[in-house]
Amino acid sequence: MKPAMDGVRPAPAVLVVEDEPHMQFLLTENLELEGYTVRSAETGEAALHELSRRAFDVALVDVMLPRMSGFEVCREVRARGLRLPLIMLTARSEESDRVIGLDLGADDYVAKPFSVRELLARVRAQLRRTAVQPDSREEFVFGDVRVHVGHRLVTRRGHRVEMPTREFELLQYLLAHRGEVVSRDQLLRDVWGYSQVVVTRTVDNFVAKLRLHLEPKPHDPRYLITVHGSGYQLVA
Repeated sequence: MKPAMDGVRPAPAVLVVEDEPHMQFLLTENLELEGYTVRSAETGEAALHELSRRAFDVALVDVMLPRMSGFEVCREVRARGLRLPLIMLTARSEESDRVIGLDLGADDYVAKPFSVRELLARVRAQLRRTAVQPDSREEFVFGDVRVHVGHRLVTRRGHRVEMPTREFELLQYLLAHRGEVVSRDQLLRDVWGYSQVVVTRTVDNFVAKLRLHLEPKPHDPRYLITVHGSGYQLVA
């Protein structure tokens, strides 16, 4: 979220990317009634323009946009290094579509028709998740790895480790809960934004990628260990 001015926290800013006028109006009206500052865009190109001009705390992105799809918007947002939560809105409910969106960097996926109350709860959940990230001034060191959260910098043996946004967010979460055993469901909820339990190997795949970056022996991990039947634990 954006910094407070004179001790007063500004209203969270939400970008609504929706080309259907009635749905755009419905979302905007209800978000504003909740106290959010809302701007809207009808196309993916307009959304990217808005994101280049100002900071947002969360974006609601319709998948079925004209010309540039919501998936393409999601891919471009993450390619630009923007880390705001993205909630995808779609009439497509197949699990494969949800997995595609999440793997591209989306944080949550809401199928139409949806309850406005549920959608607002999803927005609040994403804002809570970003609010509890580790202190941006903190630096963590384990083994030959050094993580500077504020600079989004990971080094190993003094060399920078290039890490995609979602991998870094997973690492941040594990650092915030270092020493704790966190379950796959907990990670899907708090890092990926899933509100329901789903069957996916997304977490396992991302943990494997982190181990390749951080572990001396990725297949015999020393720091990011598996607690069988429970989840994962970062010992750092």
